Amino acid sequence: MYAADLKHPDQTLQQKLRDIYALNRGKKIDLSFRQPYPDLLQAFGNPHLSLPPVIHVAGTNGKGSIVAIMRSILEEAGHKVHAYTSPHLLQFNERIYLAGGNIEDAPLEALIDEAQALNEGKDITFFEITTAMAFAAFSRVPADILLLETGLGGRLDCTNIIEKPQVCVINQIAFDHTEYLGESLREIAAEKAGIMKKGVPCVIGVQNEEAIDAGVMDIFEEKAAALGVPLYRAGQEWDVAPDGDEMRFVFEGKEERLPLPNLQGAHQIDNAGAALAALKITENTHPLKADSTPLGLRKIVWGGRLQPIQGDKAAVFSLPAQWELWLDGGHNDSAGRALGQQAAIWRQKDNKPLHIILGMKADKDPGAFLKPLLPYVESLSLVNIGGVGGSLKAPDIAPFLQKQGILALHEADNVRQAVQHIVKNNAADSARILVCGSLYLAEQVY
Repeated sequence: MYAADLKHPDQTLQQKLRDIYALNRGKKIDLSFRQPYPDLLQAFGNPHLSLPPVIHVAGTNGKGSIVAIMRSILEEAGHKVHAYTSPHLLQFNERIYLAGGNIEDAPLEALIDEAQALNEGKDITFFEITTAMAFAAFSRVPADILLLETGLGGRLDCTNIIEKPQVCVINQIAFDHTEYLGESLREIAAEKAGIMKKGVPCVIGVQNEEAIDAGVMDIFEEKAAALGVPLYRAGQEWDVAPDGDEMRFVFEGKEERLPLPNLQGAHQIDNAGAALAALKITENTHPLKADSTPLGLRKIVWGGRLQPIQGDKAAVFSLPAQWELWLDGGHNDSAGRALGQQAAIWRQKDNKPLHIILGMKADKDPGAFLKPLLPYVESLSLVNIGGVGGSLKAPDIAPFLQKQGILALHEADNVRQAVQHIVKNNAADSARILVCGSLYLAEQVY
């Protein structure tokens, strides 16, 4: 079965995307620089050596949000920005952002054809070929800066072939992909720290207590000392905090009051702080105008991250007038904590009943994700994620729910059915429905 996120209105392009998605599928992920990847880059003319200045972003959570925040501010300042992010919400084109817009269908199709021809049938993976394609596109279209998000990990990630970024960012460390990155937070941090380069400044994002207690900062500091890396650590060289309707950002002792980012959730303030710290470091080469930062913060667009679903998108669900629908693609313990914090804010704000519609890949840990949310939840529904392989089923989650004293779990085929069930069985004048657990759910919400 093909991945739900490789559907495309252009049927020819859809088939070509499915062809590259099928490359090396079914094999265990090999986190290494396998020879087909540098061979393809060489066949492309080594585009990774002809890129604009790079800000390289790693971390378990918040990478895409940090890229979106930096992109909005840099574009507000007049800079042409490339960005590479994954996964996408609706179309593959979103992954390759070229100087102000997603790559268009025709050049994307031509790039796939070129990559397939240059690869000559070698044993390459989906992420290897798409990263090589992205570098080729970025090298051919002029821009002032490239915001480069790692895929899985850091040390052996395809993006880590960049030898001299302008600055690195390592955001929050949490448990995810432990089968590849390590069973402990220290092991995961060591993989993420692999993007550090000799003498290149590195911003360390806000870490949760569990990560700090595990000693992830020791990992970062030891790696930085070995490579002569200037560290910019949250709570030390920079800091950020909400302050009423604004936020307070401090960098090397200088304080600014700024608008809150146009992204919901307290964790997005932390992400904004990491983004702002990186932009402070690059300000000599990529200067910002006086109003670039406040205007950019107000204009950030990043779908699927605690996003209110409104207008025409919400209308198809036929919600009662005072009901709200939200979408969040987070799927690990740290994302669950962030949503739990938001649920607490919602309860204090208006105490609307909160209904959860959960869809997750089968290889995730639903208990770790749900535990911080459950104290605020009125009902829990489980839906399938179409076309992505194994999807979480009721027996997978039943033992955890029983331990938590929760016996009622509604199952539905899709989000729309789950919404209809919730509305039909709850007479409240107002309520909140949160669809969460995977970015793959965006297809069902949008």
